[in-house]
Amino acid sequence: MEFIDKNGTWKEQKNKLKKRFAILIDSDLILEEGKKQEMFSKLQIKLNLSKLELDRILNEI
Repeated sequence: MEFIDKNGTWKEQKNKLKKRFAILIDSDLILEEGKKQEMFSKLQIKLNLSKLELDRILNEI
């Protein structure tokens, strides 16, 4: 099952994130059912962003 957000499929979004943040790798962006918030928390730490900053970026892409 593919995660679809208002901005398109997760596959499209993660490709945009990888282009914007070269530090991200595929394993950072694995979206498992029921673990969305856990993945976003890990992204916040890796990218040194607040929840608000990460939310803003995700809404932009």
